[in-house]
Amino acid sequence: MDVKTIAVIGAGTMGRGIAYASAFGGFQTVLEDVNGSILAKALDWIREAFKEGVKRGKVDPAFRDRALSRISTSSVVDEAIRDAELIIEAVPEELEMKLELFTIFDKFAKPKAIFASNTSSLSITDFTDIVTFRERCIGMHFFNPVLKMRLVEIVRTRETSDETVATCIAVAHRMQKETVIVNEAPGFITSRVNALIGNEAFAMLEAGIASASDIDKAIKLGLNHPMGPFEVVDLVGLDVRLKILEYLHDTLGEKYRPSPLLRQYVQQGRLGRKTGRGVYDYTLDDKA
Repeated sequence: MDVKTIAVIGAGTMGRGIAYASAFGGFQTVLEDVNGSILAKALDWIREAFKEGVKRGKVDPAFRDRALSRISTSSVVDEAIRDAELIIEAVPEELEMKLELFTIFDKFAKPKAIFASNTSSLSITDFTDIVTFRERCIGMHFFNPVLKMRLVEIVRTRETSDETVATCIAVAHRMQKETVIVNEAPGFITSRVNALIGNEAFAMLEAGIASASDIDKAIKLGLNHPMGPFEVVDLVGLDVRLKILEYLHDTLGEKYRPSPLLRQYVQQGRLGRKTGRGVYDYTLDDKA
């Protein structure tokens, strides 16, 4: 299938990053969010990201201008998806919200449009069973920050067609991303592994085995990870990680039971960089 226009539903951290990648890949891009303030901030962020690319010599100014010209916005889902061959949902990990969106996609999208979800853990089948043509439903799991992270997990359900998979792989490659194909299972590949690493890091921190900074340093220097588990969770959001672990605990069993310390931090409003404090305190000059 030839994809010319991509609609990204949700202009938060992931949605704005996917919209950037879409425009960078040469696709006409519609970024939708019902919150006008979030939408405006997302556009400012995308412009700044392209500006930084030019400043660093990685993006040609003429290329930047063409890419930015490909982006339009909308505050109404059915209008945003009208001309899109590929719709990528990037809203929070809430099943009811995704069910509502996919119902709208099924009703208002153009014939043969592909419906993709950026979910990092939820079962795609759980919110696509209401879709008439389920062979066109798929997962495209991007990673935060989208600009820097090269992987997209392509998650196929039992009903996803080979054509849908091939189309989404081609789209991801045009966005300069690498892909892996995953048969639908809770947490896919990365969320399952990352959740275990992060949960164990919290258990060690709670037990007083080492400081947060030393645990991060050990994982980076000893296992060659680019970021430590606490740096990652502060970037992703402790509330997001907790939701993933709760889902994996429900579906995969006891080894994914969320750390009590993680729960405590979330209850205290320590959600990571977005609130100024998670495992580390970002209101200080140095992490603490």
